[in-house]
Amino acid sequence: MVRDVAQLLSQAHSLGVDRLDAQLLLAHRLGRTRTWLMAHAEAVVADPIAAIFEADCRSRTDDCPLAYLVGEREFYGLMFKVTPAVLVPRPDTETLVDWAAECVQAMPAATPRLLDLGTGTGAIALSVLQAVGQRLAHMTATDVSAAALEVAAANAERLTMALEFQLGSWWHAVAGRRFDLVVSNPPYIAEGDAHLPALRHEPQLALTSGADGLTALRQIVAGAPQHLNPGAWLLLEHGADQAAAVRDLLLQRGFEAIQTRRDMGQRERCSGGQWPGRDL
Repeated sequence: MVRDVAQLLSQAHSLGVDRLDAQLLLAHRLGRTRTWLMAHAEAVVADPIAAIFEADCRSRTDDCPLAYLVGEREFYGLMFKVTPAVLVPRPDTETLVDWAAECVQAMPAATPRLLDLGTGTGAIALSVLQAVGQRLAHMTATDVSAAALEVAAANAERLTMALEFQLGSWWHAVAGRRFDLVVSNPPYIAEGDAHLPALRHEPQLALTSGADGLTALRQIVAGAPQHLNPGAWLLLEHGADQAAAVRDLLLQRGFEAIQTRRDMGQRERCSGGQWPGRDL
């Protein structure tokens, strides 16, 4: 059956696929742009491509992230490869990048040592390097997932940025080392949370963290002092209802200048603090 662009987009709409998503999916499969689609509504689409597009639409209606279907996602002005081995980068996380870049730019160290714990796609680490100038800082990125590190390494290569990768869980990946800035977007959704079914296509290891969602955040804060230089910053993304709890964790561990930053939706999204200007 011969179908054109307009017919396929109409079919996607009838299945409940958002128009923008349908356009991006079809453009991806055709190797074209959305602009081209809108100007060529009567262009005939070959049956094999139409069949793949239809499968994409069914996956999308099953809550499969668009980024997994097209294989990439824009974040902080950069395009990142994305696979089901990693979380899809969210715009809210750009708040963490902005804050990290602000801290780095105020540092007296000639080449500050930076760390991204649980890097996933590498989006945070690479975006921070982009923001501050990759020659001005040394970035290490870790993950407990070897598959995730492969994705991050591929993104570093395609963006021609140099950083160090280490496999391991949280601080175990960088035993014996200290840093001037540590950032992390760890799992922070509580097990059994009502939002999890809609996120079922993404790696649960990177989403959930104990009964209250704070297990990973507690582990990171607890182990931080042994890995921070005097005056170093620890910046953490968390759930919108977890800011007070994370600030309390930082306070109890001895951090100073503790504060919270809001995301674009004015939700409390990131909290952090500075390690005192003294060594342990």
